[in-house]
Amino acid sequence: MMNTSHTLYGAVLLLTIFWWGGCRVPSVGSSPRSGEESETLTVATWNMQALFDGQESGSEYDTYLQTAGWNDEKYRSRIQALGQGILGMAEKAPDLLGLEEIENIQVLEDLVKGPLAACGYRHLYFTHNPGASLGLGLISRFPLVETRLHSITDQGATIPRPVLEVRIIAQEQPLVLFVCHWKAKEGTKTQGGDTEFLRRASARVLSRRLYELRKEDPVLPVIIMGDLNENPDEWYRETGAVRTALLPDDPEAAARVGFPEDASWGSIVPDFLILSRQKPPQPVYFPAGAVGLYAPWGQELQGGSYYYQDRWESIDHFLLTESLFDHKGWEFDTCRVLNQAPFINAQGHPHTYNPRTGNGLSDHLPLVLHLRWTPPAVESLL
Repeated sequence: MMNTSHTLYGAVLLLTIFWWGGCRVPSVGSSPRSGEESETLTVATWNMQALFDGQESGSEYDTYLQTAGWNDEKYRSRIQALGQGILGMAEKAPDLLGLEEIENIQVLEDLVKGPLAACGYRHLYFTHNPGASLGLGLISRFPLVETRLHSITDQGATIPRPVLEVRIIAQEQPLVLFVCHWKAKEGTKTQGGDTEFLRRASARVLSRRLYELRKEDPVLPVIIMGDLNENPDEWYRETGAVRTALLPDDPEAAARVGFPEDASWGSIVPDFLILSRQKPPQPVYFPAGAVGLYAPWGQELQGGSYYYQDRWESIDHFLLTESLFDHKGWEFDTCRVLNQAPFINAQGHPHTYNPRTGNGLSDHLPLVLHLRWTPPAVESLL
C-alpha cells in the first residue's frame, strides 16, 4: 500500500479507506491504474443530494427516516440508479469522481462494489465532519499519493464544510484536486448575504493553498471542483454590493477590494478566488502574482447545474489554474454539464430525487471535465 499523507486541521474527523478487492478492470478502453499511461483523463463532480444509506444512525434528515418510509430497499435501488448515471457520464466512466452530500464511506463502497464494479475504481476517500450529516467523497482509479483535509474556521468557530485536497500522479506528472462543498445561501437574496462570509472563509483557505502550491511548483496543475453554492457571476448579480467569494477579473471588482498600491500577493491572504474567462487565466486587474482560475461557465458550460425558484444557478464548478493551458502536460480539453437524460426530468430540470417515491437522481446536474496529455516539448525539459 502506498504512503499517504494525512493532514488534519482543527477538529475535523478524517476517515480514509482504500478498497483493493473484487474489482474487475475492463480490458478495452479502460482508464489507467497506477503506472499505466493514458492520453486522456476524465474528472467529474456531482452533488448527489443527500445520499443516505439504508440504516438509521440519528443524523438523517426527516425524509430519510424509517418512519417517513425510507428503507434499505430504496437505498439499494438509488445506488443502482446513481451508478448507472455515473457509468453514462463518459465513454469509460470518469477516472476521478468528486462527490458531495455523502453520508459515509459505506455509500462509496456500495457504489464501487455494485454498479461500478467493472470500472477499476480502487481508491476511496471519505471525510465526515462532526455536527454535519453529510460529507465529501472521492472515487479514483489513481492512487492518492497525498491527501489533506482543511477545516474552515471563522471568528473562532469551525464550519462543517471542510476542503479536501488530494494529489495524484498521472503520466508522471502531479495533479492536485480540491473537492469542496461551500456553505449554502439561506433562502432569499438578502439572507444569502448573511452566509457570504462563510463562503469567503472557504475561499481564503483555497487562496492560501494556491499560493503555497505555486511557490513549491510554479507549473503544478490544480483543479478546484464541487458545489460552491455561488455563481461565477455572483458579484454582478449582486451589482457589486456584496463582497462575494468568487470575484471576476474586473477593474471595478479589484478596486472595491481596496488593495494597497504596493501590495504583493504573498503578503495578502485574500478571502476570494479570482475568476477569468481567458485561457490561460492570468489576472490583469489584481496585484502582481495573483492566482487566476479559468471558469468554464459562459464558455464551454451553458445554462446551469441547479434550478431554484424558477431560475438556473451555476453553482457547481471546475476552476482551473493556468498550467492546464500551457501545452506542457495535462491540458484542458472540454467541459460539459450533463443536462440530458437521465439527469434531467421532462421539464428539462434536474431530476430531483424523491425519497418518498424513490424516483429521480439528484437536484444537481453533474459536470464532467476532460483533460488531454500534451507531451512537453523537448527543449522545455532541458
